[in-house]
Amino acid sequence: MPLPAILLPGYFAPGSEYQTLAQLLETAGISTTIVPLTKWDWIPTLGGRSIQPIVEKINQTVQAVRQQTSCSRVNLIGHSAGGWIARIYLGAMPYDVHGMQPGKTYAWKAHEWVDRLITLGTPHTSQERWTRKNLDFVNQTYPNAYHEDVRYICIAGQSVYGEKAGTKRTWSSWLAYNSYELTCGEGNTWGDGITPIAAAHLEGAENLVLDGVRHAPRSPDRWYGSPDVLPAWIDYLR
Repeated sequence: MPLPAILLPGYFAPGSEYQTLAQLLETAGISTTIVPLTKWDWIPTLGGRSIQPIVEKINQTVQAVRQQTSCSRVNLIGHSAGGWIARIYLGAMPYDVHGMQPGKTYAWKAHEWVDRLITLGTPHTSQERWTRKNLDFVNQTYPNAYHEDVRYICIAGQSVYGEKAGTKRTWSSWLAYNSYELTCGEGNTWGDGITPIAAAHLEGAENLVLDGVRHAPRSPDRWYGSPDVLPAWIDYLR
């Protein structure tokens, strides 16, 4: 039996956006739970503030699934920001870059009960000033595929080439250029329309590139969780 999977939504995304993906995984025989986030849950994190409230929700979900299934370990699937937030959750060093309050947990040590982490279009690096504080903590404290007891699979999409100007420029390529530049410092590159390939991979991880895949579940085109894309990575959950 595959280990239970837990889906971590992307930044400011509600868990409801991932229902279709969860149902596809369930149909394939993989017990799947979405971290039950709403947009209201993300509001305290705006402006680059602490994402501790999100990590707490992740931990509550993981512990509930472990108890309900009697499985000691689970698999995490982090979409977009959910992937780098999961890397904070895995670690044992206090997440203290925003200060600490008595009685709060700041180190979850979840690598002890996470078997593998799959990230979908996650910007593992960023030069955007609101994100830097959190991501610098992640990459300085847990660089690359940090935990030897966790299998990391980092998946990038290649569907939009970023272009700031030129005869072939479209709204999609202009948006991609600006997003890529904020993320990796280079706008003229390939990615999923939001996250460039260069930022979606980690050294030491199993890194994949999926052609024609866009970033978000709301995309009118194929995204990481589309029925014809899922076979490219579902076996990592088995």
